[in-house]
This record gives sequence, C-alpha cells and structure tokens, in this order.
Amino acid sequence: MSTREQTIFDHTRRARRDRAAALVGASTGRALLGGALAAPLFFVVALGQAATRDGFDLRTHTISLLSNGHLGWIQIANFVVAGLLFAGAGLALRPRLAATRAGRWTARLVTVFGLGLIGAGVFVADPAYGFPPGTPTGAPASVSWHGALHLVVGGIGFLALITATFSGARYLNAQRQRGKARTSRAIGILFLLGLAGLGANTAVTNVAFVLTAALAFGWASCLALLALRAARC
Repeated sequence: MSTREQTIFDHTRRARRDRAAALVGASTGRALLGGALAAPLFFVVALGQAATRDGFDLRTHTISLLSNGHLGWIQIANFVVAGLLFAGAGLALRPRLAATRAGRWTARLVTVFGLGLIGAGVFVADPAYGFPPGTPTGAPASVSWHGALHLVVGGIGFLALITATFSGARYLNAQRQRGKARTSRAIGILFLLGLAGLGANTAVTNVAFVLTAALAFGWASCLALLALRAARC
C-alpha cells in the first residue's frame, strides 16, 4: 500500500470511528434525557388519574390500583414507559459513574429499578379497597398470580432504588460533593420509611408513601440530569 493510500485509509478509519462515537454519544444523551424526564412524567400521569378517576382516593388507594378498570391501560403504560426510561438511563449512567465501584453499582441499581417498574406494569395489582368501583372494600380475599408478581417485582425495584441512593451517596462523597451525598442518603431513608409504612394502609402512611416515592424517583431523574449536563460541558 502506497503512502497516499495509507493516508486515505487512516483518514477513512478515523472518520468512521468519529461517526460511531458521535452516534453513541447522541444515544447516551437521549437516554439520560429520558431518565431526567421519567419521574415528572410518571407523577404527572399518575396524579392526573388520581384526581380524575371515579372512586380513587390517594388516602386509601395506592397508585398501582390505577392499573385496574377500563382506563387501567393508562397506568400500565405509565409504569412501562417510566421503567424503560429509567432502565435506559441506568445503562447510560454506567460509563459516567465508572470512576468508582459505588458509581458503577448505582448505575446498575437504577437499571434494576427501571426493570422493576416495567414488571409492575406487566403484572397488574389486584383490585382492592373499593377500587375500581364495585370492588369489595378491604384487602382482596386472595392474591392472584399477577398480583403477587406485581408486589415482588415492584418491591425489588423499590429496594434497588433505595440501595442506589446509598451507593450514590458513596459515589458523591468520593467526588467531594458532601451536601449532595447527605441529601441522597436522606432521600433513601425517607423512601425506606415510606415503603415500610405502606402496609398500615392509613391515610397518613399512604400519602407519605406517594411523597417519599416522588422524592426517590426524582432523585434518579436528577442523577440522570446531572450526568447529562456533565456530558455537555
């Protein structure tokens, strides 16, 4: 191969490599943007239904119950779309947080959280506590297979998110961002308490769960947003 041919070959190879890197960067940016939008989108859709669905009351019913009834497809889609956005953001976070082991685990756990939301949408919760209208009051007499799987995969996803807030705090400490690390741990503790209190099914614990879940989901979206901003600097 002549010198001129070698130069052309090298230039072509570099151009292809640069185009591939640009495509990867663009797809990573879109995934992080999706993660940043996931929490607001999820709660706008969920709370919009909570305010308009006949017979639904956040003081009595969990958001999962919105997956039932003739409009249940909206919440099912909400779970799945938010899960896909969070799972994609988790994958995009891996190279961004790869500097430490805690960062790598944080990205993995955000992905698991997203997969848990997808599962929560696929496996629908059983009707309960009078919702949808016509359902007997109180807990269901028996739990269906899909209701049981909803609890299992949803629980795994929530525990992954809680764990991510603590591993994320370790990553932030390593980056000398002490204030953000403390906030991350506080959100994890609050969501853990909210999740633990959910079984009591009182007005206070049900509303507290929604509020702490919004904080934890928002934490994951903020993590994606911070990574997106850093990538664009």
